[in-house]
Amino acid sequence: MKQYLAIINFRTLWVLLISAVIVFLAYYFNVYYNVDLTLLSIAIIFPLVFSIRGSFRRREKALEHLSQFRSSLKTVHYFLMANDELSEEHKKEISEILLNISNRFIDHLNSDDHSTKEIDKIINNVLEFVVDQEGLISRSLRDKVFRYMNDLHESVENLHAIHVHRTPISLKAYCKLFVYSFPLIYAPTIIFNVGLETPQWVTYFVVLLTEFILISLYNIQNQLEYPFDNIGLDDIKLDNFRIDR
Repeated sequence: MKQYLAIINFRTLWVLLISAVIVFLAYYFNVYYNVDLTLLSIAIIFPLVFSIRGSFRRREKALEHLSQFRSSLKTVHYFLMANDELSEEHKKEISEILLNISNRFIDHLNSDDHSTKEIDKIINNVLEFVVDQEGLISRSLRDKVFRYMNDLHESVENLHAIHVHRTPISLKAYCKLFVYSFPLIYAPTIIFNVGLETPQWVTYFVVLLTEFILISLYNIQNQLEYPFDNIGLDDIKLDNFRIDR
């Protein structure tokens, strides 16, 4: 049941209320006319579907970058743990650095903070560690570590871009405006098509059902476009991508 109720929120109730009021006023003032709804359907459905597909692709990209993020950290960890030249104290130090990177960045994605200064600082600790232990880490090992740190930086930047940049605001505003205003045209047209002799509940049912579908699609897109906040049912389970999961 939860998966069905997740798409219902205050916008759903507000849109249904507006639709019911417009149908009532259309009957009360005897307003009805015939309008081709094909163009209006394209004007609403196409942008909504486009936005949903874009949000889904962003979620899939986020999963790819999170996998690269964790695998890069784990590989760097394996390389340094396998180095016999490093003491147990040094290995513990770098393990804590990598764990801190993992936890801090995952927490960053789950917050509203758009600044990466702290993230950049803790990632830079890996470079400082490798430089400080230059005599204990061979050149070939350093190259391997830096190679995977490059992958780590790339995944961090991509995930931060997804974290900050969402679906174009203008497109969302356009969709929302049309969803709210659609009953103004739709309700009188349905009255014209079903006829005044048809019971009014039929018109209420058709208009409210259509609006429920449209606002539900909008709510799905709104939840899906930011997959890190654990609000939508399809959000990414970030804890699965921590290095110590």
